Order: sequence, then structure tokens, then C-alpha cells
Amino acid sequence: MLGDGIAIVPTAPERIRNRDAHYPYRYDSYFYYLTGFREPEAVLVLAGGATPQSMLFCREKNVEREIWDGHRHGPAAARETFALDAAHAVNELDARMPDLLADRPAVHVHLGADAAWDARVLGWINAVRSRSRSGVAAPQDIRDVRVLLDDMRLLKDEHELALMRRAGEISGAAHRLAMQAARPGATEYEIEAVLQHEFRRCGAQAPAYTPIVAGGANACVLHYVENSATLADGDLLLIDAGCELDGYASDITRTFPVNGCFSGPQRAVYELVLAAQAAAIAVVKPGARWNDPHDAAVRVLAQGFIDLGLLQGTLDAVLEQESYRQFYMHRTGHWLGLDVHDAGEYKVGGAWRELRPGMVLTVEPGCYVRPGPGVPEAFAHIGVRIEDDALVTAEGCEILSSSAPKSVADIEALMRARDA
Repeated sequence: MLGDGIAIVPTAPERIRNRDAHYPYRYDSYFYYLTGFREPEAVLVLAGGATPQSMLFCREKNVEREIWDGHRHGPAAARETFALDAAHAVNELDARMPDLLADRPAVHVHLGADAAWDARVLGWINAVRSRSRSGVAAPQDIRDVRVLLDDMRLLKDEHELALMRRAGEISGAAHRLAMQAARPGATEYEIEAVLQHEFRRCGAQAPAYTPIVAGGANACVLHYVENSATLADGDLLLIDAGCELDGYASDITRTFPVNGCFSGPQRAVYELVLAAQAAAIAVVKPGARWNDPHDAAVRVLAQGFIDLGLLQGTLDAVLEQESYRQFYMHRTGHWLGLDVHDAGEYKVGGAWRELRPGMVLTVEPGCYVRPGPGVPEAFAHIGVRIEDDALVTAEGCEILSSSAPKSVADIEALMRARDA
């Protein structure tokens, strides 16, 4: 894929939170995908040609710093542990890169993410150009390394899928515990703590994203993350939360009544969203197009909005005018993997991408009813989203998040059991 070119992939830098306290470190997903290496201050170089070579630049062993910050592999151990052809100290990178870039026709890098890194790469290329009179040629093409890697990351292998299945199991168990912990008078952050505790108790390193724990009207805020309100009797609670296990994300949303029993309007909206999700999941299979699940969900939702009196007109008119977007304004899914919104284009050559076995996507229709003119009062402030993680298989799809209950009967039975 590289030909005679060269690829340079750095990991993520450490980030200061405040003063000398750092945010929890998370490696760059592209870098980790290629190396499995989790330490900061590291760069992978892949050189193509007749004898391809992989090189890691990483921190040297340093006993004093390891006392403060923990274990470092160092170049020698990293080369052996991660099956690399060579490894060097990261402080040698600037000196070595001009020679590595010399006479390479193309360099594949991730430009645009960090201005300082871009300037550094261009500095190496300019250093090679300065040697042109000695017969050394600098790369003529600068290409986006993500073009090569995104399609690779879209198709998960068995190791990746095992991690994603386990992440789904952990997250599903956390959602079950959250349902049993919820009750009027509890706070959103208490329920968030239940989720976080179960993630860590089961070995996940972190949440895959900031959890959304949204009671009542907060559920109509798509990216609500304050998680500070007190839950009231009669509220629905929408939880969008998933863990990250060895880099791989789970992403699950469940919506349920705080008091354990859906009201009539809540149940009507919930059953509509559940039917829309079932319609979307039914078309997740090899050969389908990326947009097919979304189209299936929208059609069910639009008809449901008419039936509930939320919208007026015919189904065709509601779809053509997109008036359903008053209550459903987002897409039905996204790729899932090392990133919760994972790498990979959704269109190829202007057409929606064809689904293939090994792809993992979310299926997450919703309905969010804000009060307003023409909105029946009984439905005001009802927010429902149901989200699962679907692996495309040769036969259709496998739901990786099925351990989290989602039928009305299963949810109400689980919540009744909390008081037993």
C-alpha cells in the first residue's frame, strides 16, 4: 500500500488539565491500531520498498522518571515486545527523519490535526530538499495516512471483535445496574457513578465517552452531560453510556421510567422508537447501503409521529418535507471501534458505502418532544433513544449490546426486582 513511500504516525500528546495535573492519557487510535503501544511520546515510522521496515521512536528507559510516572519499555524492549524491525529513542527523531525521507516519492502523514506537528514534518522535508545538489530527492507527494488506515479499521478482526463483545457485555451489565439503582429522589450523578463503578469493576479502563444521564426534560438535550439533576417520579431517564476496553468502545442507550412503570404516552413513544430500531436492525446485512437503516427508521418514526398526533399530513409529505426532524433530528448510527465515532467514510464515490461482514455500527433512533405549538401536552418533555451496537455478519447482524434489556416488559420486570 505504501509502495516506496513512507508513513509517519505519532501517538497523542499528553494534555495539561490545570497547573501540573494532566488529563488521563489516551493514545492516538491510529497509532495504537498499528502498534498496540500505549505510552506517550512515541512515533511509528513505516518505510515501504523492497524490504519494508517498521520503526518505533519512544522514550528511553529512565529509572528516576519511572519512580514518578511508572514503567517505560524503552526502545530495546519495545522492539521485542511489539514485533518491530527497529526502535530508537524519541529524542533521535529529528536527526533521523531527513535520512529516512530521502529519495522517498511520497510521505503519508496526518496533516491538519496539530500545527506544531505539521511544521515539524515540513521541516524534515525541507531538510531533505536542502540536500538536492548532492542528488538526494525529497518526497514529491504528501498524502493523508488516514486514507490508507480508515478502510482497514472499518473491518474488525476476531481479536477486535472479542474485545467489542466483552465491552458490550460490561456496558450492558452497567445499564442493568443503573436501571435498578434509579428511583425518585436519586440524582443523575449517582446513576452515573453506578455505571462508572461497573465499568472499572469489570476491567474496562474508562468510559468510551462522557456518559449522558438525562432525566425528564434533560433527555431532549441530545448531548446533555451535566448529570446533576434530581430524578422525579414520573420522569423517564435516558442513559447513553458505554465503556472502553483495551481501546475499543461500546455505545449503548437505554430509556426507562424512574419509578419503574411507563405512563401511557411514554410507552407509546417508547414502543414507536423500539419499532423504528427493529426496522433499522432488520436491514443491517451484507450488501445493504449505509443509509438503509436510517431510511427504515425514519419511515417508521414519521408514520408514528402522524399516528400520535405529533405531526399532520401524509407519510409521503412528512418524509418529503422532513418535518419529522422536529422530533428526530440526528442520524440513526455511526461506525464504532477504537473511537466511539469510528474511522471510515460513509460515502464512496458519491454513493452510500456498502455494508460488509466485520463492520460494526450503532443503530440509535430516537424521539425528542419539546413543548411547542401543536404539540400535545401529554407528550411534552418525553425524550427516548434506544441504541445498540451491531456487527455485520455473513448472515445479517449480531447485536453486541443485547445484555441490556430494552422491551417494556423486561425493563419493568427488572425494575420491580430492585425492591424485591
